[in-house]
Amino acid sequence: MSARTRMAWLAAITIVVLGAAVIYALWSYNQYQLRAQSASGVALSTDETWHTGPRIIFRNTAPGSGYGHVAMVPLEEPAGPRTVTEAVCDRVYAAAGTQMCLRTNAGIVTTFQAVRYDSQWREQQDYPLPGNPSRVRVSSDGQLFATTVFVTGHAYAPASFSTATVITKTAGGDHGNLEDFTLLVDGAPIAPVDRNVWGVTFTQDQNTFYATAASGQKTWLVRGDLAQRTLTSLRENAECPSLSPDGTKIAFKKNLKPGPTPFWNLAVLELDSNTETLLAQPRSIDDQAEWLNDSTLLYGLPREGAVGDEDVWSVGIESGAVPELLIEHAWSPSVLR
Repeated sequence: MSARTRMAWLAAITIVVLGAAVIYALWSYNQYQLRAQSASGVALSTDETWHTGPRIIFRNTAPGSGYGHVAMVPLEEPAGPRTVTEAVCDRVYAAAGTQMCLRTNAGIVTTFQAVRYDSQWREQQDYPLPGNPSRVRVSSDGQLFATTVFVTGHAYAPASFSTATVITKTAGGDHGNLEDFTLLVDGAPIAPVDRNVWGVTFTQDQNTFYATAASGQKTWLVRGDLAQRTLTSLRENAECPSLSPDGTKIAFKKNLKPGPTPFWNLAVLELDSNTETLLAQPRSIDDQAEWLNDSTLLYGLPREGAVGDEDVWSVGIESGAVPELLIEHAWSPSVLR
């Protein structure tokens, strides 16, 4: 093949790729507009004290003008009328007055951002992200936040994704990509080229956190040390950890079906006794659980047959607990007590 022919093929491929990107961007925008213009199926609140008191914050997925916006309900009335803010997010999390939003800015050139808001959802600062938003968490004192994005791929399936997870200080600066930390498995450092880290959950100690590390076909629950820049494996087959409010338990998703199509169920680990309880679920749960309280978990599930719509469910942490629908048309819950 001559150089001229190769250049012609390269130009043609480039045009096709750019054309596909434009078509996808237009389709995504059109789908968003259709949902935003539909009639809303949820009750809206006019309470002017929405930014105070115990509440659950989430991404509103009900059709209508507030689709994709951050919304909230009182903690004691999760199924009640919701207040919808002006902030538009893919993922949301809040603690101690620091409210983080990960969002996609769709267009011919799509960009991604993390945006920090104050307690009344006034924008404070934005941070560029290198890929599709996936996970976000804020430390209990509001001084740190962790973001996970997909750099390539869109799901946590073997050999199909690459992530970037960064812990950032709200006062300025960050700790870099956690993939650059030393990974210790069974006490020995390993340096795989295919390492991924995601799903941070913070402890009360600003220096320590938990996360997921993966290499090859294996995932581990790891304890991170910001000062030492290490990730130490604690348990295999554990993803997207979430530390309970009292700091005694970690919830995580566990893959029960190794292979190209994972099936995740939630599990809870008692840290003192190292006892694991599996919470059997009828559907695979691809979410980082949130604690409603020390004995109940929240998580999001897509609505079957309704693309772009989800619900928030709750389940007790005892074996045999039955899941219950908590908030309809909602995603990415965050509890403010």
